[in-house]
Amino acid sequence: MCNDYRLEVDIASIAQDFDDLKIKIKMPEGTPNVEAREDIKISDIAPIVRSGDVRGAGELVNRRWSWTGQGGKPVYNFRSEGREFTSNRCLILADGFYEFTKPDDPKQKRKTKWLFTMRDHPWFCIAGIWRATPEGEAFTMLTMEPGDDIRPYHSRQIIPLTRDQWSDWLDPSVPAHEVLRALPKGSLPVVQVYPEVAAQSQML
Repeated sequence: MCNDYRLEVDIASIAQDFDDLKIKIKMPEGTPNVEAREDIKISDIAPIVRSGDVRGAGELVNRRWSWTGQGGKPVYNFRSEGREFTSNRCLILADGFYEFTKPDDPKQKRKTKWLFTMRDHPWFCIAGIWRATPEGEAFTMLTMEPGDDIRPYHSRQIIPLTRDQWSDWLDPSVPAHEVLRALPKGSLPVVQVYPEVAAQSQML
């Protein structure tokens, strides 16, 4: 399951793209520091857009990825099946996410690392929810059964959203099952980033 993702897009480009989509973004805590990061890991602080009071609006804030669950384990992924999420929806900003598989070479100690991006999108959003916790507000990524692009790598997947889905996910009156679905095959190109190989798609 995804426990590492990437965001290397600057805040000006992010704000402009939301504006182009007629999604009004407020920054109630000021312009967040959105530094370029190749790896955003569990418990890191990262930008999200929370659903606003009206359709076509949201709040861009920095929040912690994961909250503490039962037994003290971090809740960084959350099953979407059978849930409607009628409040506290958010968009998690990313331009790539990683999955890990067992190495083919028994001498390789670390797992093989794969980077997924979204075809025709320089950056995208991942469906998430947020909640208030004793340690402060935090967010988690929603998951579902894997689509064709993810199935060769994992038995579950997070839910990347194309730009025409962003407003619907920010609108809690839109049923979750109408938004949360796997993308068509070929939507999420993948490359192997560890061990390093020639820069070419590793589509299965």
